[in-house]
Amino acid sequence: MQYLEGRRYVVMAIFIVVGLLFAGRLFYLQVLDDSYKAAADRNTLQRQVQIPYRGLIYDRHDSLLVQNTPVYDLVVVPREVRGLDSAKFCRVMQLSIEDLRLGLRFAKKYSRVKPSPLLQNLSTPELAAINDHLIDFPGFRVQARMARAYRTQNLAHALGYVGAITPAFLEKPKYAKYQPGENVGISGLEAYYESTLMGQRGVQYRLVNVRGIDKGPFRNGQFDTLSVAGQDLHLSIDAELQAYGETLLAGRRGSIVAIDPKTGEILCFVSAPHYEPQMLTGKGMGNRYMDLLKNPNRPLFDRPLMATYPPGSVFKIVNELVAMQLGVVGPNTGFPCNQSLIHCTHRHEYPANLNIAIKNSCNPYFYQVMRAAVVRHQSPNGFEDSRIGLGQWQKMVKSFGLGEKLGVDMGQEKRGLIPSPEYYDKHLGYHKWNFKTVYSLSIGQGEIGITGLQTANVMATIANRGWYIAPHFVRSIGKEGQPLPEYRQRHYTAVDTTLFKYVIPGMCEVVDGRGGTAPLASLRQFGISVAGKTGTVQNSHGFDHSAFAAFAPANDPKIAIAVFIENGGFGGSAAAPAAGLMMEKYLRGKVANYHHRMEDWIKYGNLTIKAHH
Repeated sequence: MQYLEGRRYVVMAIFIVVGLLFAGRLFYLQVLDDSYKAAADRNTLQRQVQIPYRGLIYDRHDSLLVQNTPVYDLVVVPREVRGLDSAKFCRVMQLSIEDLRLGLRFAKKYSRVKPSPLLQNLSTPELAAINDHLIDFPGFRVQARMARAYRTQNLAHALGYVGAITPAFLEKPKYAKYQPGENVGISGLEAYYESTLMGQRGVQYRLVNVRGIDKGPFRNGQFDTLSVAGQDLHLSIDAELQAYGETLLAGRRGSIVAIDPKTGEILCFVSAPHYEPQMLTGKGMGNRYMDLLKNPNRPLFDRPLMATYPPGSVFKIVNELVAMQLGVVGPNTGFPCNQSLIHCTHRHEYPANLNIAIKNSCNPYFYQVMRAAVVRHQSPNGFEDSRIGLGQWQKMVKSFGLGEKLGVDMGQEKRGLIPSPEYYDKHLGYHKWNFKTVYSLSIGQGEIGITGLQTANVMATIANRGWYIAPHFVRSIGKEGQPLPEYRQRHYTAVDTTLFKYVIPGMCEVVDGRGGTAPLASLRQFGISVAGKTGTVQNSHGFDHSAFAAFAPANDPKIAIAVFIENGGFGGSAAAPAAGLMMEKYLRGKVANYHHRMEDWIKYGNLTIKAHH
């Protein structure tokens, strides 16, 4: 009995001790809670998003093109604004009352607890003046961010630009994690590779007292996350070639696109007229953008991707390959230069075979080539026969990457147009047209439309004897990386690869043969054979456009190029010498001194008259 009584006292003692410990713990927690409440009364917990370092952009030789530079913005957190003297604030900040109200209205609409930009890209004097007075304006602070800076004056159309994210962007789910004032790629490569360049955001939680003074990290930074820098882009662009091309077309309107046929890498991408990329960065960017937008020469228009032209005689090569695949012509097929069918631009020898026809760009010859491809008596009804034949022709032509987007790593690419039977049914009526209605397609005229990029890609396809890799700008994501998977795949045309060899000798004769249409593109003096084709593109709005497309060296192609010069006249007079100079620059690394006269012709000459050596 005494034993049980003793155990009862022991158990009671244990309960008392546990109760005292629990009460002490509660007291401690209450004191701690009170201390945090007191700290909360004295401090504000701020969630600060850490913007990562945006990836850099290099050319194919690792020359830096685009980097980052620090800039400063005045931001506002609406919940923290107290007792604002608007008149004094606007006087100090050199801001109008209307702009202040507009900025605060937007900030409140976006978030009452997150910072929103009020003034961006502050100059050093502005920053100094603002810092001296910030203590008088709770809720306002200066925030640093990184802006784009350019080491090049070229390539603006491909690089694109970065701008502060707009309210319209913020409403899209894709940009849900962005905050007002943050940078985002607006166009070009900056936009296409935004997620790659941007990296991953970090977050810091800071305690700031009522005077706006940083009191240090919250809970020793245990809830913070680090930002991860964006990945660099290594482009296939040759910066020297790009600069040279922009210089050649300065003052002109047109485009130059060059591709490495074996890889699909874009070597240069000239859109003329051009502008310098730094115009769309920094303070006053909005005004400069509007000036470019209103310019009647449309410098913002991305001609290699968006301007579609009839390709002219350049397209004859594609038509010939399609006709050979259909078995209706061969390399030794001859047709008379019958000008009752279509006008021929100049007198030349009888087109007894394909080589002679290509060298002289004989219009009646290629009229008859396409007629043989389309009119194949597959239906007793002549209109239906043309519908069937044109449908088969269109499908094979589109396999060259025409009439469809090639999938280049930029937005705004145009499809162009390779007209179908349905197209003509819609515009002319069912069974109301036949080959004689659409014969202008045989010489690359009429309704057909092709971009400069697509034309260069056709040359790359012929250079490769029947295949291409989708053209692209980024050869490596990160120093040791690769292009995206879609830029490592071959695309084959509907034409047998064994047939391409038959068009190349004639293309070489265009440049180096006696009586060829493009002697000004020749690099024979350097031991380099060029395979090319001129085009003089009819233009209903003015003087003809000059076109030329080629690849070199013909036996081991390293560059495929397409040049369009608007209102440049004969293909052999303007576009051909420009292409020759570009190929010389790329393959030799320099242009011979005696070619300066030709450079001046492209830059300053009256292209409406025929050029001479």
